Amino acid sequence: MALSVSILAICTSLHLIAFVLAIGAESRRSSATVHPDEYDERTFCVYSKDASTVYGLTAFGLLLISQTVVNAVTRCLCFGKGLVTGIPSTTFAIFFFIFSWISFLGAEACLLAGSARNAYHTKYRGIFAGNDLSCATLRKGVFAAGAALTLLSLVGSVLYYWAHSRADTGGWEKHQNEGIAMAASSFPHHQQQQTSEFEKV
Repeated sequence: MALSVSILAICTSLHLIAFVLAIGAESRRSSATVHPDEYDERTFCVYSKDASTVYGLTAFGLLLISQTVVNAVTRCLCFGKGLVTGIPSTTFAIFFFIFSWISFLGAEACLLAGSARNAYHTKYRGIFAGNDLSCATLRKGVFAAGAALTLLSLVGSVLYYWAHSRADTGGWEKHQNEGIAMAASSFPHHQQQQTSEFEKV
């Protein structure tokens, strides 16, 4: 399997867009302030807009698409013709396949959990004790961790695809078949040349 520049471009661009969105989600996490109710003595939380939830879920989707594209092209390392054994590229392909999946799942978990937690809003709480009301908000660093794991997933996916393209048996079998065909075609030609020389003698 030859290395495709378009596949690399799609994978890289989707990962980078997801990284930017994850950074944006971290910087625009929902904040909350405690406000007293106008009609009774209860207090409630007033939240800012849920832009982080939209950014996080979009990054989640883009990262999923990128991982799907790479693994569809390489047939997820398990469903293709196999890799050439005994060469470093095969070892690299297996290592970066595992690395890319671990970093991908970690990034997706951070993005999904961060989006869900950011969208959660505390309802009415507290009577006579408005200052003690705790408004549920997403802690700092969840989306940042997702952004960091997104970059690691990018590195793992690109290196996995590169190593897989070098170790794929499709190119090896093609080269081997070409060598057998050349040997088969050259043998009759050599035998025919010896026969013609014998007839001359």
